[in-house]
Amino acid sequence: MPTQQKVDRVQDIKDRLERSTIAMTASYSGISVNQMTELRRAMRAGGVDFTIVKNTLLFLAADEAQKPLLKDIIEGPTAIALGYDDPVTAAKAVADFIRTGGSTLALQGAIMGDGATMTANEVTRLASLPPKEVLLAQLLGTMQAPISRLLGAMNAPLQALNNVLAARVTQMEEEGPAPATEPEVTAEADEAPAAEAEEAPEASAETEDAPEASAEEEPAAEAEEAPETESEPEPEAEPDAEAEGETESE
Repeated sequence: MPTQQKVDRVQDIKDRLERSTIAMTASYSGISVNQMTELRRAMRAGGVDFTIVKNTLLFLAADEAQKPLLKDIIEGPTAIALGYDDPVTAAKAVADFIRTGGSTLALQGAIMGDGATMTANEVTRLASLPPKEVLLAQLLGTMQAPISRLLGAMNAPLQALNNVLAARVTQMEEEGPAPATEPEVTAEADEAPAAEAEEAPEASAETEDAPEASAEEEPAAEAEEAPETESEPEPEAEPDAEAEGETESE
């Protein structure tokens, strides 16, 4: 009959498995207490919970955590490394420790979430990937690239128009403002023919009126002079010489 200590141990491993994003198994042999302490410290720095547990207890915990496939990568004395955040970071921490001298460990495999198991080589390739933040940035950049190209194509005509307008403004600034007096001179020049045209009919009208006035004045003058001529008394006729001779003969 299992002791309470074993029951608590199974419950503890079960809880860890349920919270983990990746569970890696590794075989170990000839590891000292000091090496185990150093190993756990290094794993903890990489966000990995590393522990050694008996296979029978690990099998029970895997079944209770609904991860029965974990039993397929357990063989011989086994240690389990659990990552709770980025699976890539956890795999990298284990792979780096093995590569830098932890020859007493040998990866057996891993399981991510409730998915299929991974081989040791697949875990090593997983460890070579960039961190999650970098992968997300790369994915975002890939998604934004078509949108950026579309926006660039849409903004190209507007940018071209803006460049043309800017060039025109620069040209006008270099040429300077047009003289302010030219419009006035032009206006005066336009007004002069108009004024002459208006004065010409008036002069013609005055010229036409002048003969009429002269014609009207001449009869009036003759009419005024005529009565003066008639009013003068006519001189009496002198008697003819014959009439005087007759008078004397009588």
